[in-house]
Amino acid sequence: MPDSIIKYIKELFPNQENIPLHEPRFTGSEKTYLNECIDSTFVSNIGPFVEKFEDSIKEYTGAKYAIALTNGTSALHLSLAALDIQPGDEVLTQPLTFVATANAIAYHKASPVFIDIDEDTLGMAPNNLFNFLNQVVEVRDDVPYNIETGNRIVACIPVHTFGHPCEIDDIVSICEEVNLPVIEDAAAAVGSFYKEQHTGTFGLAGIFSFNGNKIVTTGGGGAIITNDEAYYKKLSHLATTAKVPHASDTVHNDIGYNYKLSNLNAAVGCAQLEKIGGYLENKRELTSKYFEALADSNIQLIEEPVNTKSNYWLNALLFEDSESKEAFIKMAQAEGVMAKSVWTLMSELEMYKDCFSDDLSVAEDLSARIALIPSSVRI
Repeated sequence: MPDSIIKYIKELFPNQENIPLHEPRFTGSEKTYLNECIDSTFVSNIGPFVEKFEDSIKEYTGAKYAIALTNGTSALHLSLAALDIQPGDEVLTQPLTFVATANAIAYHKASPVFIDIDEDTLGMAPNNLFNFLNQVVEVRDDVPYNIETGNRIVACIPVHTFGHPCEIDDIVSICEEVNLPVIEDAAAAVGSFYKEQHTGTFGLAGIFSFNGNKIVTTGGGGAIITNDEAYYKKLSHLATTAKVPHASDTVHNDIGYNYKLSNLNAAVGCAQLEKIGGYLENKRELTSKYFEALADSNIQLIEEPVNTKSNYWLNALLFEDSESKEAFIKMAQAEGVMAKSVWTLMSELEMYKDCFSDDLSVAEDLSARIALIPSSVRI
């Protein structure tokens, strides 16, 4: 069966000697908008396309505020900086994620705490989160602390894995009981909805990535969305090197970051967002074809969870065991079809292996059996 899947993938992406996991598509006004930037000389982080891109993000997601940034990692880093995170603090997250999620925490000399994932969503499991908070967390003066380590817990970062929404409403509700802000890592989830509400709009904030391998790309780029005005103002200030507005003097009143997206990148993003409806429709068509091909197979295609509409950023196969997965990947790559294992669990990486963890049995089982397959928008 694996060889027939590989053959089918090659038929779906004809005339490609090497089929990547996810390549960008530029079918709109990208070149026109870039030329406008060059002609105007506004190519840095000041220019009309930056504001237009932020407005487009707000309109599409339904968020009140959006700030366009250099990448998804800087968005995660800044979202924590605006919470006044301190060295020694802890942030709850999940082990199955891209390394940027954990790195953004470590940049602040804080530590990730890993909560297991849900088998159906691949995102943080609400039951495990609930049990952890009730067994390991104590609230003192409205601040949650880890009673095992004595450290303050400042945030919870669940991930919408592969674009599939997690049970974010339950996660937010559970965290509210201990005054814990939720930052949604929706890096891959632009165009994904949970109960008809866009990802990233449930917690205090949501972050996106517009890297070259995402459905909507700015080349390199990211964003934070929020409905909290005070938080947004702090984000905006820190993202522009904490510069105090003044007609002539250059004064900075905090340690800020040069994180704002350039007008050039934003111009590409504006053109991309104009096409997102067609891209999402195209990707769902591809996923439907994969489901048809696997109908009589013992290999499972990971499906969007209940109550969601996923963007299916990356299609993922779940094999019966790790040996079958590895054999498939080896066979696919030999045929010029990019297939790869999911990220190594954060809890297994050298720099995070000693971090405090929940029982991670679900993440350990699934990560060993998942293979990612080509998922680009087809034209």
